[in-house]
Amino acid sequence: MTTGRHTATELDPALDDYQLASALVREAGQLALLMRMGGLQGERKTSVSDVVTAADHAAEAYVLEQLRRSRPDDGILGEEGASVAGTSGRTWVIDPVDGTYNFLHGSTYWCSAIALKRDSGDTTVDPEVLLGAIFQPELDKLWVGGQEHPATLNGEPISGSGDRLVGEICAATYIHPTWLADPRTAMPWHAAAITAASLRMFGSGSCDLGRVADGELGCWFQHSCPEWDWLPGKAIVRAAGGDTAVVTVNGMNWFVAGGPTAVRDLSAALTSVPQFA
Repeated sequence: MTTGRHTATELDPALDDYQLASALVREAGQLALLMRMGGLQGERKTSVSDVVTAADHAAEAYVLEQLRRSRPDDGILGEEGASVAGTSGRTWVIDPVDGTYNFLHGSTYWCSAIALKRDSGDTTVDPEVLLGAIFQPELDKLWVGGQEHPATLNGEPISGSGDRLVGEICAATYIHPTWLADPRTAMPWHAAAITAASLRMFGSGSCDLGRVADGELGCWFQHSCPEWDWLPGKAIVRAAGGDTAVVTVNGMNWFVAGGPTAVRDLSAALTSVPQFA
């Protein structure tokens, strides 16, 4: 596949799902990085910090093309608009560039991510995820894990930071400043944030969740995550022996990951605030 002057690899359909996911995020991430090196402009989506670039679109188009050829019976869902109905009962969920604001402004803290989920008959906010792969190109970090694959970072086993109290570990999180003006989200976020030993807010949920899986970060929480921001990391955290949860507060879904005790503590803090009608 050629995108502008960048040529991406045509993948072998005989690869197993984990090999395919790993190859897809590597190729998509490298394609995006090469395009950034050639010069990019961002387009505003919902806010100054919510942007999209031609690299997002090109990377998603590459993954879409490879999946339609390699897994023609599977569904596909992408952040930038890819939507293919499948017949296999499985859907690939694509995030071609997670952390686009970071990506556009020269930070290394961005990645390409993909998950394979089991289709369900309802519209659950937390579907069963079979596998996830996350690739951070500029640091050459590849996290992979799933129900049939132990969590790894660049092929080496990872197992999180252990089962510790949230007050003993660092919590990664994200909340847009506009949400801090709304008590329905500000209050639960504050209640959870003050339970942690330290906070980090880097701007790429999948990069964060990879680091929860490998133990660099202790836990993570964020509200209103679309599937492409949640499922790749969820699969890897769980494969690393961690836990995940989704709790609803004031009509908002909060997504939580870490060791079992930290997930329990964060969930309790989030739901401890007054409920608004």
